[in-house]
Amino acid sequence: MSRTRSVPARQPSLREHNLALVLHEVARRGPASRARIAAATGLTKATVSTLVDTLVAGGLLRELGPAGTPGVGRPGTALALAAGPVGVGLEINVDYLATCTVDLTGSVRRRELVAEDFGRIGPEQVLTRAAAALRAAVDDARAGGGCLAGVVVAVPGLVEAATGLVRLAPNLGWRDVPLLAEISARTGLDGVPVRLDNEANLAGLGELWCAGHARADGSPLESFVLVSGEIGVGAAIVLDGELFTGMRGFSGEIGHLPLAPDGPPCRCGRRGCLEQYAGQEALLRRAGLRQPARTTTGRPGGPVERLRAGATAGDPRVLAAVREAGEALGVGIATAINLLDVDTVVLGGLYALLAPWLVEPVGEQLDRRVVAAAWAPTRVVVSRLGADGAVRGAATHAVRTVLEDPSGWLTRTVRA
Repeated sequence: MSRTRSVPARQPSLREHNLALVLHEVARRGPASRARIAAATGLTKATVSTLVDTLVAGGLLRELGPAGTPGVGRPGTALALAAGPVGVGLEINVDYLATCTVDLTGSVRRRELVAEDFGRIGPEQVLTRAAAALRAAVDDARAGGGCLAGVVVAVPGLVEAATGLVRLAPNLGWRDVPLLAEISARTGLDGVPVRLDNEANLAGLGELWCAGHARADGSPLESFVLVSGEIGVGAAIVLDGELFTGMRGFSGEIGHLPLAPDGPPCRCGRRGCLEQYAGQEALLRRAGLRQPARTTTGRPGGPVERLRAGATAGDPRVLAAVREAGEALGVGIATAINLLDVDTVVLGGLYALLAPWLVEPVGEQLDRRVVAAAWAPTRVVVSRLGADGAVRGAATHAVRTVLEDPSGWLTRTVRA
């Protein structure tokens, strides 16, 4: 959510600003009457009424019926988000492609998965198949009468969002791949915004917007670090309801924090990275499971399920492997907490599945290594979106552009 939408504007662009202010108020707090919107935003009732009429006519708000306190004045009409436009998310990962379509209310309209070992074929073939999956999702949305707000693509690796380049995706074997240009050329989505981001970042936004996490006092959780492990290890940093991406969009590469400068070599070209101690391959090796690493989405009954089953059965070797990984993970997370001063960590991906055995060793390391632990303990919670986090976050990110700029969306649809 844009922090500039918290107070009424007093400049020439006030109509555009205040349209977003009203739409955000309904999106954030649920159905409301015009009077409640006016009280919450500081706008006059007349102004709110005019703005609401515009948003209803544009298909972004809908009227539900009378709303009010029984016996207190004349009830107003409750307003809620309309299904409105849709966003499409596309996730490209090592052994699967996923697409997801959501509407303005956050409801999932469509979810499709293609499982294949994409780490074994070149980017040209992967992008051709990804474009076909995206095209099918877009065609389905349009056939259902949905107006397409945009597309967001999620990829595991170093992503340069501004240029549309995947600079490095070690587990896919990609370097300097012009993903957005290639996807756009293969799909022909003229006039539709198509953006790119790191899959962990988008999973973090999914947890922020769709998971309903709360702080200890019951208020929405708006500052946290999501640590997501599948084949590699990534993180999303969410501060005050905003994703922190760094100057070039490369933040969150927690899997490549150096735990031991002379440790085992990593696919990134360096040595001793956290991924080599807490990643899936390290877990499988220490547990004695001679299987190639696979994601929980692409292979739901694969190696991660064997790890979980072994831990459930009390296999001492598996339990030891998970504990060692948890301790290493705790060291890496403690470094992030000491830098960022957030009080919550969300475990995603395979770490969510292994959480019953990971939370304790992670928590022990946080208590030991976070400087402020005695006064500000860190909570460790589990992802509520699981394997859908990145693709759902991508789709939601695409449609939430309408919340940020409803005036721009309404202008665009009139011109179309």
